[in-house]
Amino acid sequence: MNEEQFVAALAAQDITLSTKQLQQFADYYDLLIETNEKFNLTAITEKSDVYLKHFYDSISAAFYFEDFKTKELQILDVGAGAGFPSIPLKIVFPQLQVTIVDSLQKRINFLGALANKLGLTNVAFVHDRAESYGAKKAPHRASYDVVLARAVARMTILSELTLPLLKLNGKLVAMKGSSAQVELANAQTALKILGGQVIATHAFKLPNGDPREIDIVEKIKVTPAKYPRKPGTPNKEPLGE
Repeated sequence: MNEEQFVAALAAQDITLSTKQLQQFADYYDLLIETNEKFNLTAITEKSDVYLKHFYDSISAAFYFEDFKTKELQILDVGAGAGFPSIPLKIVFPQLQVTIVDSLQKRINFLGALANKLGLTNVAFVHDRAESYGAKKAPHRASYDVVLARAVARMTILSELTLPLLKLNGKLVAMKGSSAQVELANAQTALKILGGQVIATHAFKLPNGDPREIDIVEKIKVTPAKYPRKPGTPNKEPLGE
């Protein structure tokens, strides 16, 4: 996907990019590749692949969750790595207020440099694990409108990492590849314990045919105070598995 195809594909979804936004994506790509030579941020480095599998794929969340387009949401991105999906969404929808939590300081440093280069405001980058961050009281726990996660963990684990951070009636937007329906079926016990309920699933394909699914979970009850458990435990002992 070249830049012209990127613009056209988004236009087909009624998303129009300005000259400034196009330059921000170009600068994003340049800094990503430059930094990737020093330490690993992504295995995807070809420009056409970055525009398709990182930039376009990230923005696809807004195709199925319309609130990204107009509302001033408080968004938390868990394990964003090099900023996906929340930074591409922030570029396209600058009213969004984005916090990224990541466990690696080098990635946090990269994101800070990226935000500076792109001139982004209302962004914050936190060096922490999701379990530790979610265990803290306000202003972190139960304080976000949306928690985003792209290819972070299967839903049984992901629900424990994210639901404690959501406001009541907040939404988890989980971006998945294939086998997402199996994950959802296996996560029903965990979701019930943690106060979540699946309200929508959207299966689609990227322009190159790669399968994707976006699952939206609403927090319908307060998450019990003992969750999330200490770092590492959700992975080792997933709820209900």
